[in-house]
Amino acid sequence: MFYPGRIMAGHSHWAGIKHKKAALDNKRGKIWSKLSKAIIVAAKMGGGDPETNNRLRTAIADAKMASMPKDNITRAIKKGTGELAGGDVHEIIYEGYGPSGVAVICDVLTDNRNRTAPEIRKLFEKHGGKLGSTNCVAWNFERKGLFLIALDQVDEEGLMEIAMEAGADDIQQTGDHLELTCDPEIYTDVGNVLESAGIPVESKQVTRLAQNTVTLSVDEARPVLSLMEDLDDYDDVQNVSANFNLSDEAIAELSG
Repeated sequence: MFYPGRIMAGHSHWAGIKHKKAALDNKRGKIWSKLSKAIIVAAKMGGGDPETNNRLRTAIADAKMASMPKDNITRAIKKGTGELAGGDVHEIIYEGYGPSGVAVICDVLTDNRNRTAPEIRKLFEKHGGKLGSTNCVAWNFERKGLFLIALDQVDEEGLMEIAMEAGADDIQQTGDHLELTCDPEIYTDVGNVLESAGIPVESKQVTRLAQNTVTLSVDEARPVLSLMEDLDDYDDVQNVSANFNLSDEAIAELSG
């Protein structure tokens, strides 16, 4: 189902749609499950100390933002370090094309590759897309830390000064929000600076932003959004990104 009133103009339309979708769906159990997998893999790869493991520090910060209980976070860390069973989670990237040739890339964490691959393929095919080979679209995406901040909650010039001092790359207006991006390695640091400055962040994530995009009409947008939502709802998918923008006509109709 597409939820109305969620479209944001700018270079990462799906980030805005996903933020509103998560807020309204409130699928806390599913969100916590995904966050737990992210913590497990981070601890598995770099150890259980967030002070020396930047990826784990980021995963824990995301979990806390989603109100994940401390005990859940601790258990996930211990699974990743091998202190508890359940740490056999693998990191995979799936790439392909959606309707209208839109490039789609999924960051997946799974404990069963044999289950996940055919199910991801089935979701692509269900919506008229096709799963592709390694790097068929990944070349077009760059990992970035992304923060969404309501335009009426902050002074743009003040935010720009603070963000740039923290090492952020760019700030763009997207509808009634400001979109701040940074290198993933300083994502947590930038988030801490914004919090210390009292700047209210509506959502934050490490995601993939497309370097080249395609603009979709209303009719083209509907099946693409349907595919994106189904992929985002799939338990093993941590993050899904695509290279589409929406035409002004599509924004107006899908929002109304």
